[in-house]
Amino acid sequence: MALWDRIKESASTMQTQLEAKKNDLKSGAFRDASMAMCALVSAADGSIDPSERQRVASLIATNDVLQNFPADDLQRRFNAYVDKLTADFAFGKVSVLQEIGKAKKKPAEARAVIQIGIVIGGADGDFDKSEQAVVREACFALDLPPHEFDL
Repeated sequence: MALWDRIKESASTMQTQLEAKKNDLKSGAFRDASMAMCALVSAADGSIDPSERQRVASLIATNDVLQNFPADDLQRRFNAYVDKLTADFAFGKVSVLQEIGKAKKKPAEARAVIQIGIVIGGADGDFDKSEQAVVREACFALDLPPHEFDL
């Protein structure tokens, strides 16, 4: 199986698993960590161009699992995290990873945050090395083993 097909299949599998847990994913910590993860994956290479920002924003708005939260609230949080990362990537990354780490109290939510990162990273068909690296760092922030997610 080609790498491209494996990435698409993995992202699709993660989305299906997330949808199965949708009713358990309603906390503020999950909401904030998810938006922090989306921003981190979007800016994984140290920058985020307007088209990428818009693409991720539309993925957030249409993601079934995130429908538990108002779309405008998610958008505002995502933009705030992206702004932190674009102002100073290294410093912003520390702050964003701390926000992600707040979801570790509930293992199902922690895993779902990682799965959202993989879905966002693989949405364009290329879950690249920088995206994989930041999702791996998020695993450590959540006390989850990266190999559980093939990272």
